[in-house]
Amino acid sequence: MILPTPVRLVRTPGRFTLDTATAVHADPAAEPAARLLRTLLAPATGLPLPPAADGSVRLALDPAVRGAEGYRLSVTPEGVRLAASAPAGLLAGVQALRQLLPPEALSDRPVAGVPWTLPGVEITDRPRHPWRGLMVDVARHFQPLDLLLRTVDRLALHRLNVLHLHLTDDQGWRLPVDAYPRLTEIGSRRARSMIGRAGSGRFDDQPHGGAYTKDELRTLVAYAAERGVTVVPEVEMPGHSRAALAAYPHLGNRPERRLDVWTEWGVCDTVLGVHDEVLEFCRTILGETLDLFPSPYIHVGGDECPVTEWENSATALARAAELGLGAPKELHGWFLAQIGAYLLDAGRRPVCWAEDSNSAALPTAFVVMPWQDGDHGLAAARRGHDVVMTPHRSTYLDYPQSSHPDEPLGQAGAVVDLVTVHAHEAAPGHWTGAEADRVLGTQAQLWTEFVRTPEHFDHLAFPRLCALADRAWNPASDWATDFLPALAHHAPRLAALGIQHRTGAEAGVTAAVR
Repeated sequence: MILPTPVRLVRTPGRFTLDTATAVHADPAAEPAARLLRTLLAPATGLPLPPAADGSVRLALDPAVRGAEGYRLSVTPEGVRLAASAPAGLLAGVQALRQLLPPEALSDRPVAGVPWTLPGVEITDRPRHPWRGLMVDVARHFQPLDLLLRTVDRLALHRLNVLHLHLTDDQGWRLPVDAYPRLTEIGSRRARSMIGRAGSGRFDDQPHGGAYTKDELRTLVAYAAERGVTVVPEVEMPGHSRAALAAYPHLGNRPERRLDVWTEWGVCDTVLGVHDEVLEFCRTILGETLDLFPSPYIHVGGDECPVTEWENSATALARAAELGLGAPKELHGWFLAQIGAYLLDAGRRPVCWAEDSNSAALPTAFVVMPWQDGDHGLAAARRGHDVVMTPHRSTYLDYPQSSHPDEPLGQAGAVVDLVTVHAHEAAPGHWTGAEADRVLGTQAQLWTEFVRTPEHFDHLAFPRLCALADRAWNPASDWATDFLPALAHHAPRLAALGIQHRTGAEAGVTAAVR
């Protein structure tokens, strides 16, 4: 059994074993997938899988296969056949083939004594949604490049195709910008971090910082692209901008004030101003971001923007009056519209987090991510927005995944357990067909206020990310008959990857109460 659950999988007689004599034949357009297959299998198996015209493993494009990421995989005693209508489907098929091998094939070091045997199988598969991802917050706690590269590999294995990077926030700025070097020189470091939840007043008094170089981000983007994963950058504006204002105070609403990078969690009331220099600042930053990230989507944050400073700013009040706006809070929609227009002119689509209060004023070209309530996504779809569903009570992995006494500190509120994540529907059944067609997909969110180690990262991500991947790919997957048995087979694969996670006991308890 493999994850996510294929649309159609039929076991067939016989098996096929990869060995030192096994060669690969790939059409020219399929060669990147063949290279990926060799790259992924070489560390554990040591098999060269050289190219050959008569290779028993054959990869080819076939326009008859449905969907840009759809694939058809056949294993017989004579060999392996993988076909897709587009390169993305071949990459997905390579990941399915990996899971058919013994779990040791996923190890990053040589494994001896294991026959690399594939069971006979016929798989015809394609995803329901084109956007299936994970948001990683690198602003609250900086996450090094090697962790992000490992994350890309794990996303690709589960046929998740978007890594959304939350690069800036009140507590840290991680994105290099040549035109504004103080963003990383000053904005990437804070004096201390909270060790409790927002408002706890408990701090560690340990400086924290980190920023990426442009070469590191280019490396990440290229590595992800080879695996069929798109890196979507997020630069928060006009709220969640305290780190930027610590570096460049004149971009705020009180230019004489000197700020530090925020050391608390929660929502800071310090926001960008609305004068022309701020808009030019944002466009310049986004221009450099576009050079680094070829993603067709660029996320600009956009939510949780307190307007108190605008209500008390002569400049903001004058801007609102000039634009004929009824109140300073309406500057929020105007601001995002200016930024959205810049991105659209550059050939990219703007994305923002959507509270119901801010999405109503957005141009419909914005893709929205409703995080407070799924009904906000329905309202956005009815207004003509494309939607990526991200409701916090089913996709936020910073909430505890269980009520175990040893569960690490997470956000306050209800547990988001495995069954809750698997029950999440990106396009709920009560939506009309036209409304459901607006749903690009879904993603999990891993906010990192409390995530200081790779082990904690893994604990929060797995196995819940497996559940999200399963339903994002195949909404017809059943919890009891499809997902739980597949997860039991998947656990040794996660172990081979070195992922620390809870599985059986927690899943069994949850299944009993569903």
